Amino acid sequence: MDPISRRRVLGASAAAFTAASYNRVLGANDTIQVGVVGTGARGGGHVRSLGNQKDARIIGLCDVWLKRAQARTQTAPEAQVFQDHRRLLELKDLDAVLIATPDHWHVPISMDAIGAGKDVFCEKPITLKLGEADALRKAIADSRRIFQSGMQQRSMTHFQAARDEYIKAGKLGKVTLVRTWWHGSVSSFVKPIPAELQNQPSDLDWKRFIQPTDKNRPYHPYQFNCFRAFFDFGGGQFTDLFTHWVDAAHMLLGEDTPNSANASGGLYIPELQNDGSGRTVPDTVDAALTYPGGWMCTFEATMAAGINANGLEFCGTKGKLYITRTGFEFTPVDPNAPTGYGGRRGGTGGSAPSGPFSLQPPPNPLTIGVRAAGGDEHLRNWLDCIKSRKTPNATIVDGIRSAAACHLCSISYQQGRRLKYDTAKERIV
Repeated sequence: MDPISRRRVLGASAAAFTAASYNRVLGANDTIQVGVVGTGARGGGHVRSLGNQKDARIIGLCDVWLKRAQARTQTAPEAQVFQDHRRLLELKDLDAVLIATPDHWHVPISMDAIGAGKDVFCEKPITLKLGEADALRKAIADSRRIFQSGMQQRSMTHFQAARDEYIKAGKLGKVTLVRTWWHGSVSSFVKPIPAELQNQPSDLDWKRFIQPTDKNRPYHPYQFNCFRAFFDFGGGQFTDLFTHWVDAAHMLLGEDTPNSANASGGLYIPELQNDGSGRTVPDTVDAALTYPGGWMCTFEATMAAGINANGLEFCGTKGKLYITRTGFEFTPVDPNAPTGYGGRRGGTGGSAPSGPFSLQPPPNPLTIGVRAAGGDEHLRNWLDCIKSRKTPNATIVDGIRSAAACHLCSISYQQGRRLKYDTAKERIV
């Protein structure tokens, strides 16, 4: 049975699994039986979060490294442990599947889960490459399964407030530039190899891990432990980090398909150039997307340290909005400032700061600050939608298009050229 065959969507594939989940209707007080595939750092976080939900119960854990799945049973003691996600999908009472594997397994496992009649939460990026999820999108629409893409900003109340109360309300005027950045992300891409992974553990199914990409590749500890550092398994900082911010820009501005992309970067940090890992993704990148609606979204990232770790800045003709996962600040243009537009964040319009030099700009009395509420809003939204059958906050289309924007940047970097994108056909031209 080929684990990445796209034919297993609705027809004969469903017969291999239980048909009960197609017809089971969950009430408000019912417990949702969940399986988690991929139990590393991100998946482990989801296991803990699911454990905090009174109406969710983890009944299955799956990982190609069996030891890692077994370790999560400390949080989910009732869960059965598997090394092959297809065996997890055979669990009789399974309602939903949460996927937190490396990127190259996202679409294949999602296809299998939808084909088995399960609702799905899949971590970002949804796809490893452009066009990969066309069949998945159709399968979700035809089966009416609930599919939540893992872009949690869409469920954060302060992102929703920024969209509804400031951008949609016109307080920024015409937004022409969204500037995004993510600095100091080295730990996501460069990690020391634990002694137990230097050689392949007996309970690590390397062939299964590598199967969607290359069935015959020999065991490589760096590629398993630091998969994000290799284009075979992801898109580096473009798809791991920019996916979140470009999706937030799509959400707030209501436009999700760029018509051009241009990116550059390289492996510039000396101590990372010859570390023996064979890493292929750059440590420093800069990218720019343009949109038919008349605005740009830029992204700069480096594994080196930066002044501000990460965030987005929406620049409009009437004001500016700075937002992160911890909250946002809105500053209207000061009509009394000498230059009108622009100015430093927190400063007054375009006027220069007075007094002694300071790394922090002076407070602006016009700035309004809103703090994040915190919590597991995105996971909670998925669970609620499983019961209500309403559309979740981050649909498969949202996930595909935000990933596509990042894939364009990655392709532009790798090919060393500016790309034009057909927004109707969703293809490079």
